[in-house]
Amino acid sequence: MESQITFVLLSLCLLPIVFVLVNSRSFSIDYKNNCFQKDGKPFQYISGSIHYSRIPREYWKDRLLKINSANPVYVPWNFHETVQGVFNFAGDRDLEYFLNLANQTGLLVILRPGPYICAEWEMGGLPAWLLQKPNIILRSADTEYLKPASDWLAMLLTKMKPWLYQNGGNIISVQVENEYGSYFACDYNYMRHLHTLFRLFLGEDVILFTTDGNTDKEMICGTLEGLYATIDFGTDTNITAAFIRQRRFEPKGPLVNSEFYTGWLDHWGDKHASVDTVKVSKMLGEMLSMGASVNMYMFEGGTNFGYWNGADHDTRFRSVVTSYDYNAPLSEAGDPTDKLLAIRDVIKNFRDIPVGPMPPATPKFAYGFITLQKVGNISSLLDTLSPQGPVRSQYPLTFEEIKQYYGFMLYRTTLPRNVPEPTPLISPLNGIHDRAYVSVNGVFQGLMERDTALVMNVTGQQGDQLDILVENMGRVNFGSYINDNKSLLGNLILGNDVLTDWSIYPLDIDTAVANGLLQVDHSGSAMEAGDGPMIYSGTLKSTGLAWDTFVKLNGWTKGQVWVNGVNLGRYWPQRGPQQTLYVPGPFLSATQPNNITVLELERAPSHRRILFMDRPQLNSTGQKT
Repeated sequence: MESQITFVLLSLCLLPIVFVLVNSRSFSIDYKNNCFQKDGKPFQYISGSIHYSRIPREYWKDRLLKINSANPVYVPWNFHETVQGVFNFAGDRDLEYFLNLANQTGLLVILRPGPYICAEWEMGGLPAWLLQKPNIILRSADTEYLKPASDWLAMLLTKMKPWLYQNGGNIISVQVENEYGSYFACDYNYMRHLHTLFRLFLGEDVILFTTDGNTDKEMICGTLEGLYATIDFGTDTNITAAFIRQRRFEPKGPLVNSEFYTGWLDHWGDKHASVDTVKVSKMLGEMLSMGASVNMYMFEGGTNFGYWNGADHDTRFRSVVTSYDYNAPLSEAGDPTDKLLAIRDVIKNFRDIPVGPMPPATPKFAYGFITLQKVGNISSLLDTLSPQGPVRSQYPLTFEEIKQYYGFMLYRTTLPRNVPEPTPLISPLNGIHDRAYVSVNGVFQGLMERDTALVMNVTGQQGDQLDILVENMGRVNFGSYINDNKSLLGNLILGNDVLTDWSIYPLDIDTAVANGLLQVDHSGSAMEAGDGPMIYSGTLKSTGLAWDTFVKLNGWTKGQVWVNGVNLGRYWPQRGPQQTLYVPGPFLSATQPNNITVLELERAPSHRRILFMDRPQLNSTGQKT
């Protein structure tokens, strides 16, 4: 399913590194002997996926050393081209630096550049600006999609060509698209175009392959002549039956499970997912005994920092939580688990594993409680959060139309008449994408939510200010609903009146936090308690340490946390299961006070405390407040 990871593919080659001349390097498929060949010798890879986009740059080397195997790398298009035509490969987005670290560590790489990756990542890695074309057919030969996708791939693949194994780099194979057979379009012209494009920019020698789920329909629509067909499945699958299905599409060549699920994802409101360690290790051993090459998805999941989490939509919209721990062999914080030890015990039956101790867990510290103070409500901070002012429109405009692709926008109008009695405010077309926080004259009235809460009551007088803060909870990343516009889609109706004449404020909260513009008002007015969207701030004093920690917001309801201007992601302890947010040590200062900012969307506790712990809590659903 949506287990495509973002772009760090780790193909675990535990064979000794052989140094050879560049012009003698080769990686190919031996169809006669049903295996890969590396430098003319039979080769079986064991790999584990991590996503560089979910791990701080400072920890990339640590994670690669702990994997010590081949490395599949997902590349999220929207992570590098958030604004159309502006490419960012700096800092945490420095893909070539990551590839170089993998190379220094002796890891081969399986490149998975999409353009669609799924991976429970926002919109499956596709940039939201594509949705400015209202009739665009994503992942198809529609020119409105194909032109920008081709431009992206031309730029990316040109950068990647020197990293191919036969050119002296460490990329041994490249995946085209991702689980395309699970998408409704089934557009072979699209896949043919990608095939041509990849060959044009990468040459004829590199192995190009596809990955699809374990059904006939998915394999039929996702495979294409000239692209080696691989399959993916987890512990609930009959191995023999799955590889028989791959053989129907690839009668000769290596058996490959490109995504063997070591765990699973969490949605808000779910129980924390887990996959039995014994089943994972037993099944891994069986596949390796058959000579299959296996990529474990995930080896470390990491974190959906900021707004990068994806979502699913089957019977309803379900947003993925901030932690992408995935119950993987390495924890969200990169720490070895019992599952890792069990997997190593299996692998050593097939490969020599590195001698000596595994790199240790990163140190953790419980910094304790801090108390936050109220800065102000969102409505009172609009000059700071939306300095360019509002966009005015008779009817609501989408995030994409206003080019506010992530986070929050505030929609403001006035009540068209007196409503002294509770009067229904309705989204008749299920147009709340995804949550809406409603206030009248600054007084919080309640909230509306996609698919589940489309009506609420409000009261007030004609001309009263109606503010609706809309939260984008992450775009759908899998299936037929990835054209996931965010906004008040369609009209809102108050009683019998269609609400019009909107002032729409795109909110750049991240820049305001990073620039220190959200300071506590010590005059007293901002100190009063209240419900609805509020910003709070405080300081975590320096201790001489900058170690990993986990922040718990006991009694808080739902919102977002920043540490020293870095957006940690969403918290929602009342819905769970995730109760803590991971704070990597590199985000903290050991010598200066650490600035903590919280956007609470519904209700803060009277104590206004948050707790920094030395361990995560990912598996509780709901809590008392």
